[in-house]
Amino acid sequence: MAKSTPNEVTGWVGWIGFASLLLFISGFFSLVEGFVALFRKTLYYHAATNTVYVLDYTQWGWIHIIVGILALTAAGSLMSGNMYGRVIAVILALVSLVANMAFIPVYPIWSILVIVIDVLVIYAVVVHAKEMQQLK
Repeated sequence: MAKSTPNEVTGWVGWIGFASLLLFISGFFSLVEGFVALFRKTLYYHAATNTVYVLDYTQWGWIHIIVGILALTAAGSLMSGNMYGRVIAVILALVSLVANMAFIPVYPIWSILVIVIDVLVIYAVVVHAKEMQQLK
């Protein structure tokens, strides 16, 4: 098996496109989750009280909506190979991951799905994003 040189772009660059798509999906899921928290809290979310840790459902809804909008914009920047896109993608994936970990008691299946997507985004960006910059 031939070893790649530092400036050679390998097939792993596809991981960045994959991470960008997953970040877009994660942003969309966060938007849906936020709008559900804002408008349909009594039908979909069941918890012992009307609060999730220290925030109520309306505040969690807005957090998810803001993270979702930022993730959608970061997905486009990540696809272009900018360093800004890579940094923002990792930060947003981490924020989304933490927010969904706190939201697990209320909506476990959806939150775990978003957490898995966020972990895959972080892996793809941290390990394979440098090659994307070489394509520019």
